[in-house]
Amino acid sequence: MEKKLMQTYLYDFYGDLLNEHQRSVYEDFVLNDFSLSEIAEMKGISRQGVHDLIKRCDRTLKGYEEKLHLLERFLKMREQILRIRTLTEEYQVKDRAEVMAEITAISDEILEEL
Repeated sequence: MEKKLMQTYLYDFYGDLLNEHQRSVYEDFVLNDFSLSEIAEMKGISRQGVHDLIKRCDRTLKGYEEKLHLLERFLKMREQILRIRTLTEEYQVKDRAEVMAEITAISDEILEEL
């Protein structure tokens, strides 16, 4: 997965666990697409300080994901739902019993995860 997209997902899931300063800098970098120099100037810190803070936030957010697996579960469930959507679109063309069996199997997987 693309690095910026992964950072965005991790921030969406775990960003509230960062302190206010970390959130502000990380949002400016990841969500607002400011450069390290721009953030450094706005926050009154060095460019290296911004770089180090971003790296620490990345490690922290990845650590939360390694422990909690919320993003992994979300992505898996999203994939399953997209598969169900595809099956429903194919319902008129394919064998209905086969489609329903696959939808049931995917639904069971989702329910087990919950």
